[in-house]
Amino acid sequence: MTFGKIARRVDRRSSGEDGLTRSQFSLLSTVARHGEIGVRELAEIEGINPTMLSRMLGKLEDAGLLTRSPDPGDKRVIRAGITEPGRERFQHLRDVRTALFAENLAGLSDEHTDAIRRALPALEALAESMADSAGCRP
Repeated sequence: MTFGKIARRVDRRSSGEDGLTRSQFSLLSTVARHGEIGVRELAEIEGINPTMLSRMLGKLEDAGLLTRSPDPGDKRVIRAGITEPGRERFQHLRDVRTALFAENLAGLSDEHTDAIRRALPALEALAESMADSAGCRP
């Protein structure tokens, strides 16, 4: 619940920056991290059904942020890749979101800041465990 609240507030405060939905930003982020990824793997990582994923990829492709192309080794497989404008948009949005966290962390007490620092390794382990159990990389 807390993570969801934080995510929604970050989305609201940064949404004027990009015009992307949370799901679109998540797709852009995943493709940016992988460079290029099979659409089936992307659907599994994002937990999105293939039809919805295809629509979302189409919108990001129309915006010039992503591309879709057949895999050179297997023409039945479609791969999503990030364009240079997509990489620039992703980096900008990441910078905006990082600045929001930094600004808000700076306003917390030393006690709360220390508690967050101490919790980070456990949260990272949780993220890794969840990625492993879902059969995908973080």
